[in-house]
Amino acid sequence: MLKLYGFDVSNYYNMIKLAMALKGIEYEAVITYPNQTPEYLAICATGKVPALSTDEGVLVETNVIMEYLDELSPECPLISGSAYERAKIRELMKIVEIYIELPARRCHTEAFWGVPVHEQTKKEVKRALLNGIQAVSRAASFSPYIAGDKISAADIMFLYSASLASSVAKKLFDIDLLAEAPGAKELMAILKALPEVQVVAKDQAAAQPAFSAYLAKAFAKQ
Repeated sequence: MLKLYGFDVSNYYNMIKLAMALKGIEYEAVITYPNQTPEYLAICATGKVPALSTDEGVLVETNVIMEYLDELSPECPLISGSAYERAKIRELMKIVEIYIELPARRCHTEAFWGVPVHEQTKKEVKRALLNGIQAVSRAASFSPYIAGDKISAADIMFLYSASLASSVAKKLFDIDLLAEAPGAKELMAILKALPEVQVVAKDQAAAQPAFSAYLAKAFAKQ
């Protein structure tokens, strides 16, 4: 059986959890925080999560795992259509990750845990998020899903990236990030109403206290 390493508060871990739920793929969850211990590095070369253990070896990086799951279970594809349509889904995934998720991550410590970041960093993140959401608005179709009329891997990336980025934008900059992309709020509502998404959200809420305790210890050591 597949083993998925990660923890229920991680947005990247939850992307894979949701993909597997939508595709009906069974797996064993191995709760793991990112670490550089020899034991985990022997499993995952980067020490990060998620990592997916298969009968043939371990795969890392969310985009890679997502494509593997599509090949493993092609009956319910999350990257589908013509060559161009599949490329468009991958393009949207990359735009959301590089220009929304990663910039916002630079301010997660202040937005979610009260650990300040440098003012210059916040200025850079604010500018990057506004540019990023405008890029998404130009590239996406929101009809109603981000790449057309079917849910795709790009929607999963959007759900778990834009939700966190929106919180960062609101808390630190008083910006309604999704309002910058017409159709984005409507899509977020559609995605959050999915039963599979609600199960992931319930697991995330239940895991939050343990993750907060883990972070408190980590910050105390700095």
